[in-house]
Amino acid sequence: MHQFKKLPIALDIANLSPNVTRDMVNNRNKAAELAHKSLRAGTCQGADFTGWLKPGEILTADEFAAIKACAEKLRERTDVLLVIGIGGSYLGARSVIEALADKPDSVVYAGQNISAHYIKRLRDQLMGKRVAINVISKSGTTTEPALAFRVMRDIVRGADAAEYIVATTDANRGALLQLTEKEGIERFVVPDAIGGRYSVLSAVGLLPIAYAGVDVDKLVMGAVACADLCANADPNQNPALYYAIARNILYSQGYAIEMLANFEPRLHFVSEWWKQLYGESEGKENMALFPASVDFTTDLHSMGQYIQSGRRILAETFLIVEDGEPQVNIPKWDDNSDGLNYLVEGEFNSVDKVNAVAYKATAQAHREGGVPNMSVLLKRLDEESLGALIYFFEYACAISGLMMGVNPFDQPGVEAYKKIMFKMLGKPGFEGTAGESAPDYVSF
Repeated sequence: MHQFKKLPIALDIANLSPNVTRDMVNNRNKAAELAHKSLRAGTCQGADFTGWLKPGEILTADEFAAIKACAEKLRERTDVLLVIGIGGSYLGARSVIEALADKPDSVVYAGQNISAHYIKRLRDQLMGKRVAINVISKSGTTTEPALAFRVMRDIVRGADAAEYIVATTDANRGALLQLTEKEGIERFVVPDAIGGRYSVLSAVGLLPIAYAGVDVDKLVMGAVACADLCANADPNQNPALYYAIARNILYSQGYAIEMLANFEPRLHFVSEWWKQLYGESEGKENMALFPASVDFTTDLHSMGQYIQSGRRILAETFLIVEDGEPQVNIPKWDDNSDGLNYLVEGEFNSVDKVNAVAYKATAQAHREGGVPNMSVLLKRLDEESLGALIYFFEYACAISGLMMGVNPFDQPGVEAYKKIMFKMLGKPGFEGTAGESAPDYVSF
């Protein structure tokens, strides 16, 4: 097991063997070291988007204070914050809020889909509440959030409505910036040097996270501590580097899918953020592991059969919280009709202890079934450990992509559907023949 000496996070590699061993990792370290050095020197592909590498320097002290002051002001004056954004503009914040906030439903989301039903239900849900809006878009013209902002903006009412709208956007250009200047809307900056999926620890993520009552100082502290340790180019001293190399080895062996599995529902959106991070960063040139996720033990009763006995194309990473969870004791029943009294009378007499055993049993069963797996272990689920985890995955993702020979900081494939959709919608500048021919389908 690898462990950060100063952080409550560890990487358990026992179930990787024989697919991945320490010797195999050390043999790949030359390529990893080249990626590591080029990333830190700013000479790698996409080096203009590595502003996330130093999480303590993303914001100045004044900018950080302004974000916290804005969040506190809005929290005192409103009941709910509506975050409008898509992809990295909301997933990072939502992952932290769902994992750590006492009242995660104090923040709601729009602009991450184009569902009329979702928008209608959300409007109904917000009626009668004091609502603030944080609209997040670098350009202000991305279809999903722009459409949601146009449809939802009137949910903030009153002569002083502009005081309850905050924009996080480009510093120098774009439709949303122009709107803030025209209407006096408070504005924070989407950094030029940080892509959306790496932006959790910028104003993009920190404003909604702070509104939800999460300690953003500790979140950044955890990331800074992890960044300091990730400066080490030795994978035996740097678990994030070991993780990146292990993924690379598994991919070279023909594994096609990496599943991130958790045993804690609060981590569901951490998995969603992780999928975007790795999918957009590595999914290029017909390459890369496909990032998928499962929530256990729930999905052991739906996907478990395939994982155990389906095609052997799966590798697995468990995300596990070891301690700090509530202790819910299992009561004894006199009639023992469900047969669970053996738990009460033994050492596994609380729900958290049973969940821990479920994880260990699953990891062993999947390894025996031909699924190599490793585990990222969090000592507890708190701000510092989650901040460290965010940086752990960001750093490993950058190294992994560079080892594959792709630019881990662009996403050219995302534009494909947009161009076709804009033609179909008749957007100026995207005129074409879309929609002229009849659709080819079979009706039943």
